[in-house]
Amino acid sequence: MRQGHEGTGPGAITPDGCAVELYTRLPVGDEPDIVTAAVPPGAHILELGSGVGRVTHPLLDRGFTVTAVDESAEMLERVHGARAICATIEDLQLDETFDVVMLASFLVHAGDERERRALLDTCVRHVADDGCVLIQREGQDWHTRVPRERVDASGFTVRILSADPVGDGVNSVRAEYEFPDATWTQTFLARPLTEDEFEEALREAGLRVDRRLTEDGVWMRAVKATRS
Repeated sequence: MRQGHEGTGPGAITPDGCAVELYTRLPVGDEPDIVTAAVPPGAHILELGSGVGRVTHPLLDRGFTVTAVDESAEMLERVHGARAICATIEDLQLDETFDVVMLASFLVHAGDERERRALLDTCVRHVADDGCVLIQREGQDWHTRVPRERVDASGFTVRILSADPVGDGVNSVRAEYEFPDATWTQTFLARPLTEDEFEEALREAGLRVDRRLTEDGVWMRAVKATRS
């Protein structure tokens, strides 16, 4: 288990506190639509932190080629139709580049700044010179608007119970997912980032913001800083 991370509930729990069975139940959101609108048709996508393929499979259905990377073998067992690589994102060293690199699941908010830089370095290392990096950010009030809950149309409730400071600008966030027959929790470390701090983190890694993909700025598209 990664330091500061914890998960509870039925089934296997990954090193960052995610529950494999939980993620097999979560519905697909608007991610496939956002990606499709932002990248060329048929692009080869490197999906960092693919989990069980919740987004992978809809992207495959839309004609993209996907290489799915996750540190959990239990997660990757649920991925079908994509090339699957079991590895930590920070240490990934593939001898190839991709049209698109995806860093979703708010991974850019890693509590450890060295980990965040390593994640972004992996993106830069694997994106083609004319390619792009799609990054999912937290909303600006996600650490202050707590507790909060949302009832999903499919019948489960997700709650953000707390976001408590633990020092150096990092919060310990506790989430709960309640289904009629089971409940899972996840505790993880996250560093809130203003838009300026986010853009500075990209610059340090050799990236720059190309454009917002959603009005709220949760999804951003970045390119190599050297690209005209």
